[in-house]
Amino acid sequence: MIIFEYDFKIITHLLNLGWLMFYYSPTKPLYYQAENMYIGALNIQPFNYLNTMQRRDFAKNLMVGASVSALSGSLVHAQPNIPQAPFKLKYAPHFGMFENSAGKDPIDQLKFMHEIGFRALEDNGMMGKSPELQKKIGDTLSKLDMTMGVFVVNFDNWPLKTSLTSGSKEWRDKFLATCKEAVEVAKRCNAKWMTVVPGNFERNLPIGIQTAHVIESLRRACDIFEPHGLVMVLEALSDTPDLFLRNSDQTFMICKAVNSPSCKFLFDMWHMQRNEGHIIYNINQTWDEIGYFQIGDEPGRNEPTTGEMNYKNIFKHINEKAKASGRDFVLGMEHGNSIKGKDGELKLIEAYRASDI
Repeated sequence: MIIFEYDFKIITHLLNLGWLMFYYSPTKPLYYQAENMYIGALNIQPFNYLNTMQRRDFAKNLMVGASVSALSGSLVHAQPNIPQAPFKLKYAPHFGMFENSAGKDPIDQLKFMHEIGFRALEDNGMMGKSPELQKKIGDTLSKLDMTMGVFVVNFDNWPLKTSLTSGSKEWRDKFLATCKEAVEVAKRCNAKWMTVVPGNFERNLPIGIQTAHVIESLRRACDIFEPHGLVMVLEALSDTPDLFLRNSDQTFMICKAVNSPSCKFLFDMWHMQRNEGHIIYNINQTWDEIGYFQIGDEPGRNEPTTGEMNYKNIFKHINEKAKASGRDFVLGMEHGNSIKGKDGELKLIEAYRASDI
């Protein structure tokens, strides 16, 4: 039997009012949400027709949800933890992004990320966690079939200092020692990619000499990472004018000079939007050396749809180009939430649903 015409009228009316959202999964029931309040779930497999009783229950529940919303005059929020279909791309949240919904425990947060459709994680602070927690995170990722994204090779603390550009043996030795530690961290948490930032300009040296110093240190680091199949990704930044690595063409050139599969470009789209713009053009120009992407809308460095960047189009371009070249990328969500609390976490999920390819 088919759905009656009045059912479609109710559904269409609520959709137009913005009171109804559908979450679709090819393997799970059809969930519906009215005014951000989950009011029920139809235990009906996709493409099956609804029988008469199911149609009546569905319509009744939709009208009840709409009435509650209209009478309350405010949002009635629930935990956004109904299992949802995986996102099409490997967006990687970080710990703390959903702690209002999932709690403080990082393993609970990781499981929550999986339930709402994310299939990757990144954690800049992984090296600062205990070995036991690193291993527990890695084991949980494996059980959930999720990918570990970047963590930072933390040989310097923020705000960064003049380090690798100086040619200082002390800084190089410190960097390489931290790279060796990072190998062990990567083993415990099942990581492949690690973020490296070469520090600030050395203003007393010509730019070419500074660049050569950086290249030499990175080549030495590749000797550490290559035997383990690990990749350091160089992140060009926009935070202060003192930072040495700033642009996509500069980072591309350094990766070419290092000439190793263990040294690639972390294309942080928020930083690159601030420093140079032309995101899709510069992705195309540096594609061969890109190993990882990060996300953040500008201004504000929050989730997609909150700023000037057309992330739906950018994601589509990355996906098409990756498929054509047989590559697969993690896209790290290195940004904040535009709204605090559970409301903001739900808004972030909705933003990624709207921007996904």
